Amino acid sequence: MLVCLCSVSACAQDMNHNHNAAASPANDMVSQDWAKQRLAKSPRHQEWVTVKNGTRAVNSFVVYPENKNKATAVIVIHEIFGMSDWVQSLTDQLAEAGYVAIAPDLLSGMGPNGGGTSSLTGNAIGQAIRDLPPDQITGDLNAVYDFISKVPASNGKVVVTGYCWGGSQSFRYATNNPNLKAAFVFYGSAPATGADGTPDKTALAKITAPVYGFYAGNDARINATLPKTIEAMNELKKKFEPVTYEGAGHGFMRAGEAPDANEANKKARDEAWARWKKILAGI
Repeated sequence: MLVCLCSVSACAQDMNHNHNAAASPANDMVSQDWAKQRLAKSPRHQEWVTVKNGTRAVNSFVVYPENKNKATAVIVIHEIFGMSDWVQSLTDQLAEAGYVAIAPDLLSGMGPNGGGTSSLTGNAIGQAIRDLPPDQITGDLNAVYDFISKVPASNGKVVVTGYCWGGSQSFRYATNNPNLKAAFVFYGSAPATGADGTPDKTALAKITAPVYGFYAGNDARINATLPKTIEAMNELKKKFEPVTYEGAGHGFMRAGEAPDANEANKKARDEAWARWKKILAGI
């Protein structure tokens, strides 16, 4: 099974930051002061937990909503840049919207001395993610699913979302967990059987949850996979609702939130958030 892997350069190309010559794009994507500052101001309860997948310990960031009732849980799958400040901030924003949210660092234990994202630098982060065994990713996500579905604040309903590399992984996880209530794919591709992006219909046939796609108008690499994915999902009678946000670039959910975001990315992010929250409210 081929999962489209977003390269560091591809994921970075639409991030509206002014990098100095010595800065590594990958490092810049992991550390975002504006996201860190937003997270620090949050009144919501945030905590790091260790989720066990066999002998693996998956460090995961959890944020709880300020609700009196139990809530749906959202698993957040990070970009190829690993556990970034923005991923943690997004997890907090989901809790602000009323959901229990958890973001696992899928690089847990894969760095030097058993470290995770924070133990890696530069392109080593993307390399480590590229080398993750697919079955390990599924096992980690299953463990996270089991954990978050059973916390007292959860109503037992769980959805998954992901971005760039994580978007492809969220689509893939929908083929592996029949208990998901929905999958939200942000500029990620469907599981494929070869380098030409031909959809893996055997995998897609296993999907039981609706899949909602969020795509950028200026993202030819990912968008080239959409026609065949739509055709395959229709043929298999699976619910797939992709929306393309014209003028936006790959990574617009992150890029559109940055202080120097361009108008197209900001507009796409705002529209995507509104659509996303409307769908979540109906689950």
